[in-house]
This record gives sequence, structure tokens and C-alpha cells, in this order.
Amino acid sequence: MSPFTKGGKEGGFVEIRIKDSGIGIPADRLSNIFDRFYQVDSSITREHEGTGIGLALAKELVELHKGKISVNSKEGEGTEFIINLPLGDLKIEKEQLVKLPGDKFSFEKINNDLETTEKKQETRQSFSEGGNQVSGDREIILIVEDNSDVRAYINEQLETVYKVIEASNGEEGILKAQNEIPDLIITDVMMPKMDGYQFSKEIRSNEKTSHIPIIMLTAKAGLDDKIEGLETGIDDYLTKPFSAKELKVRVKNLIYQREQLRKRFSLSTIIKPSEVSAVSVDRVFLEKTIKIIEAHFKDEQFGVEKLSEQVNMSVSQLNRKLNALINQPAGQLIRSLRLQRAADLLQQNAGTVAEICYMVGFNDQAYFSRSFKKQFGCSPSDYKKESQSSF
Repeated sequence: MSPFTKGGKEGGFVEIRIKDSGIGIPADRLSNIFDRFYQVDSSITREHEGTGIGLALAKELVELHKGKISVNSKEGEGTEFIINLPLGDLKIEKEQLVKLPGDKFSFEKINNDLETTEKKQETRQSFSEGGNQVSGDREIILIVEDNSDVRAYINEQLETVYKVIEASNGEEGILKAQNEIPDLIITDVMMPKMDGYQFSKEIRSNEKTSHIPIIMLTAKAGLDDKIEGLETGIDDYLTKPFSAKELKVRVKNLIYQREQLRKRFSLSTIIKPSEVSAVSVDRVFLEKTIKIIEAHFKDEQFGVEKLSEQVNMSVSQLNRKLNALINQPAGQLIRSLRLQRAADLLQQNAGTVAEICYMVGFNDQAYFSRSFKKQFGCSPSDYKKESQSSF
């Protein structure tokens, strides 16, 4: 960068040149580079960050100072930006200037700001690495965004309420989503390696993650872009630039909606997968899980660990998945289905209470009776009597 002045103090100007030796910009695209949201590399899997706002903002700032900005570029040789700013007395325009506090740019103030920023980054890192600073009761939000500043901004808005984890691209996001099973995902549409649409398809097609609501960040607010996102399973959109308040409200609303849906099935003894989710992957997962449990009713050793092995998930992944869908962890679901089967057998008079207890995998009749009463409001023997008297 090389600044120098031309002309006298009155009527002269300062010229700033910024030059690189990069790949250059094609001549037919030079006229558009100062347009907002325009990008020379418009692919949504580009390797370099950016939203197409920086140069548009730079041009507006230069013009506010009565200056001009221009560009020269040759492919394969590099690009040079030239800024011309007028020199002169600004007394006439003092009313347009914003008065800043005297210490706004003091060394002490800047140093304190840097320390505060570093502490926030350390805190975010400990959250992202699964530290003990975050309560296990908090919902988990996964941010998948290649721009570190945008990630930091979103994290800062949400970290006081939720546990926030981060991924810098779609591939990393897939791995973290499958390992952590978050309650909600916020993803950018433009990312290297895997764009937001591909990422969302992967999330929706995997049994571990198919239920997770997704908010997509996009600078493209056109109808076609939104329809493409909705077709890949996006639940909501945030158009850049977005406000912190809008971000918080959309996150809160999506989590609340899922919570209300789960409550319908939290105490249900008869679960119909088709009623739980409209996502076919979730229905298949629930149907498979229920069939596996039903096939092992008589096996008193069959529990959460064996179920997790058969559905190819860890215990924590399985519990988070089932809690997200029906608000019941695996152990509760196994017990509920066994007790429902016991109730059916009692109605059919298929054996004594003790026989039916062992038929559905309980090896302790007292525990069976307590669990049955808790679920159905009466003891197994009373349930059997009432069932027989009703015929």
C-alpha cells in the first residue's frame, strides 16, 4: 500500500494504492465488483470467505469522504485498487461529524477491548470443546459457518441461553451433528467443500440427525433460493444482514415448537411413528426401534446398551434422538412398551400376573407391579379383573 499526495493543500488529494500479485479479476467482471453481494467466484462451495459486501461498503465510505475508488486488474498478474481522497479544511462539514469520547481510541481502551475479546474467545472455545462450564440441561445449538466473525457473533448472542458448538464447513458440521445430536442447527448457504443445501440433505438423510431443525443463513433472498432450501428440509431462513433479536426469536420459536410436539408423546404408551414425524427417515427409525424392542420382550437382559448397538448409535446419541422425537429416553421407551404388552396380555387373560411379568422381560414382580401402576393407575391384578369384567 502506498499513499502519496498530489496538488496543494487546497484542492489537492491523497492517493492510496493497494496492490497484490494474485490471480487477478476477469475484465468482464470488473464493472460489477463494487455491487453489493456480487462475488467473482459465485459458487456456493468457494474456498474463500466473504459475502460480497466489503467492496460495496468500501466504495460507499470513500464516496462519503468525497473521494473516488477505482480498480485495475489483469488475470494472472494481480489487482490494484486506487483510492483518491480530497485534501482541505473540513470546518464546513463539522456538523456532520460524530463526536467520540476522548478515550475512544486510547491505547488503554484498545488494550482492554483486546483482552475482553480474547476472554470471550477462550470461553467459546471451552464451550465448543465440551467443557464443564455449560449445564447439561441446555439445548445444544450447532453453528455451521465458514466466516469466523459471523460464527463469533451468533455464538455471542446465544451462548448465555444455549450450549453452542461450532463448525467451519459442512463436512465438519456433519461430523459434529452426528456426534453431538444438537437441538438445532444454524448453517450458511455458501461454504467451502459442502454448501448449505448439500449439508441439509445429508442431515435429513441420516437417522441420527434427520429430526434436527435447521435455520439457513443466506444473502440470497429470492423465492427460487428459498424454495430450493425448503425442498432440502430447511425449517427457517435468516437473510443477511440479520438482527440479534430476530436470530434469538427464530431459534426460540423452533425449539419451542419441537418441545410442544414432543410433549404429546412424553407419556404415551402407544407411539405411532407416522404421528410423531413427517420426515420419512424419522418414521423408519422409530418403526425399526419399536420392532427391535418388541422382538426382545422376553429377554430380561435386553436394555439400552443392546438397543443402541442394534440401531448403530451410542447410548447418548440414541437417548438424544429419542428425547428429541418423543421426549422419552431409550430406557423409558423399553419399559413403556413392555408394560403396554403386559396390559394387552392381561386383557387377553394370557396367564397369571407372575407369568406375564416374566413374559415381558421383568425379573422382579414387585418392580413390575410398581411400574405398571405408575403407567396405568392400577395394579396388574386389578387391571386384569377390570378387563375381564368388561367382557
